[in-house]
Amino acid sequence: MNEPEPTTPGASQPAAAGPLSKPLPKPLSTEAARTTLGAPQPAGAGATEAIGIGRLREQIDSIDKQLVALLAQRRRVVEEITQVKQQHDLPTFHPAREENLISARRAQAVEAGLDPDYVEDLFRAVLRQSRVGQLRTLGRRAARPGARVLIVGGRGSMGRFLGAWFTQSDYEVRVLDRDDWPRVQSLTAGLDLCLLAVPIAVTASVAAQVAPHLPASCILADVTSLKRGPLKAMLEGHAGPVVGLHPLFGPATTTMDKQILVVTPGRRMDSCQWLLDQLATWGNVLVETSADEHDEIMGIVQALRHFATFAFGHFLCSRRIPILRTLELSSPIYRLELAMVGRLFAQDPSLYAEIVFATPERLALLKDYVQSLQQNLGLVERGDKAEFAARFRRVAEWFGPFGEQALRESTFLVEQLVHRF
Repeated sequence: MNEPEPTTPGASQPAAAGPLSKPLPKPLSTEAARTTLGAPQPAGAGATEAIGIGRLREQIDSIDKQLVALLAQRRRVVEEITQVKQQHDLPTFHPAREENLISARRAQAVEAGLDPDYVEDLFRAVLRQSRVGQLRTLGRRAARPGARVLIVGGRGSMGRFLGAWFTQSDYEVRVLDRDDWPRVQSLTAGLDLCLLAVPIAVTASVAAQVAPHLPASCILADVTSLKRGPLKAMLEGHAGPVVGLHPLFGPATTTMDKQILVVTPGRRMDSCQWLLDQLATWGNVLVETSADEHDEIMGIVQALRHFATFAFGHFLCSRRIPILRTLELSSPIYRLELAMVGRLFAQDPSLYAEIVFATPERLALLKDYVQSLQQNLGLVERGDKAEFAARFRRVAEWFGPFGEQALRESTFLVEQLVHRF
């Protein structure tokens, strides 16, 4: 959409009244008109063409205002739908409805002679805004109204984040942190959920310490990024319901809309269902996995990725690379990759150290990665372009259809980055 622009100088219009009135600027010269309008014109045609553009721009401004008014009208209808969903306890997110809507709008775009991808991008932004708006109301619903929730580590960043979400849904939230252990008996009395939001290294010991104080029906859960050890400790320490959770997002998240949260079953999952329902009500997408599978995959998804990003950033720093100058001379994909590096170093190093240094298995994985780098560096040292191409093709074949999907997704992100910045 074009931003409002003033009418082109030289167009006939009434002078503004009052002391702030100023004479209109002189019409563009023939040469200026040619430069401004981007094409050679005969003398005297510049002002006439400028008047035509001014009127067309006024039409665009009018259409843009109508679009904003229609978005406001749509929002009001969404608010009515939100009330109906709240009255009848209906889910916020209806995936089939959204995809049917997108398909219909794409078809309509084709009929109207518009790019369907462009129209889809617009409507996905509209739908996301709609979901986020509904979650502000529907996300406050409690799956178990009035339940008592204790967050161990509740004064840390993740603990405060989770505490705020439970509080907004009208749960009774209690906090147990380092200085609160003398009050552990009163803090755990009548408890329905005990949520461990402490560093990985101490999760098992904290679970063992708090478990004896929990009521038999209380859920014991954790939110650490390692599952095998913490889940084992929780199961050994507490005879009641146990579940492992891993939010794949951090405390800077402003909405839970479509945020992935891993669920690792422990014991008596039927008794844990209200907690899972609450997480889904907030907008999370729940993905179930075993503790072993979780830890193996997180070694790649988190430990290896964070270490590689750290190493790249550290290398740039050690070489005193002029970051801003590289961005001036870079492609959009480099800017995107560098943004991920900068994002890492804008956060708490202790959180990443917890992940990278978590287990001996992760250390072994990182050593294998470094060895792989050395082997591939050997190709460059030998000047073996043929083997480089052969390995490239083997990896491309291994990626399979995901390669095309990754190309489409990264192209979308790059285009968004270009338009935004």
